[in-house]
Amino acid sequence: MKDDSQTIPPDSELKRDMPLLPADSTAGRALVVVIAIMTFLACLTAGGAILVSEASEAWRGDVSRDVTIQIKPRAGEDVEADVAAAAEIASRAPGVADAVAYTKSQSEAMLAPWLGDGVDLGQLPIPRLIVVHMEPDHREDLEPLRAALAKNAPQASLDDHRLWLSRLDTMADAIVVFAAALFALMIVAMATAVGFATRGAMAGAREIIEVLHFVGAADSYIAGQFQSHFLRLGLRGAGIGGGAAAMFFALAAIASILAHRSAAGVEIAALFGAFRLGVPGFGAIAAVAGAIAFLTGLLSRMIVFRQLRVLL
Repeated sequence: MKDDSQTIPPDSELKRDMPLLPADSTAGRALVVVIAIMTFLACLTAGGAILVSEASEAWRGDVSRDVTIQIKPRAGEDVEADVAAAAEIASRAPGVADAVAYTKSQSEAMLAPWLGDGVDLGQLPIPRLIVVHMEPDHREDLEPLRAALAKNAPQASLDDHRLWLSRLDTMADAIVVFAAALFALMIVAMATAVGFATRGAMAGAREIIEVLHFVGAADSYIAGQFQSHFLRLGLRGAGIGGGAAAMFFALAAIASILAHRSAAGVEIAALFGAFRLGVPGFGAIAAVAGAIAFLTGLLSRMIVFRQLRVLL
């Protein structure tokens, strides 16, 4: 007859600190992968929104400091004299730091990317441009300059770029709003996955939960076990996803620096800015990853409390 004392370990060998849920399981690893992917995408979205916002601020800063005077050639008139007169008027206007008149060759060079280098522009009435740099405190006070040009150089027109600034603001705001909506959808998708995983884990451990509840374990203890388990999974997944996103932006910054060696890279950088997040951007990635890990544990705790009221 088999001695049961040989198969049942004594009380001193029983592990009283065994977790309610297994530390490593197929379902847990799958949830870590889902959280890592969602965290990576959420961090990319947040970082992209920050880059767009910073690029928009840089564009606004560059454009808002300057205004442009356009001189249209008139038949029988000396356009060079008109340009010199308008530049002189602009340089003497209140609030103007300096005025730089573009030469004919510079004006033609600006059209070369669109018309090509082999086009003879000598017979075309190409407008001449004067770039006026305003002092920071007088950026909004353009009426004296506008009035002086209307009186002494009627062939000149002043462009303060307000239309383009307005369109730029609208575009940047739309991108940021779209990124925020996409970020919210990712959080909802991740929360849904955590909810299904929590309910599945509770269903698998239902008998253990019932025994714990029978011997007097409080709901807060059971919920705390689930919260600790899913918080660890959330930290693993968010750490992997956030680290991958940080590495992506770091590599993008290196690629941006290398791309400055080519003309195309310089043009892209001028349009979209440098792909460098800086300390605030990487801090935002860390904050997103930490928030996702925290929400994973908190959401699991809330679901367990709700399910316990249904199961028990």
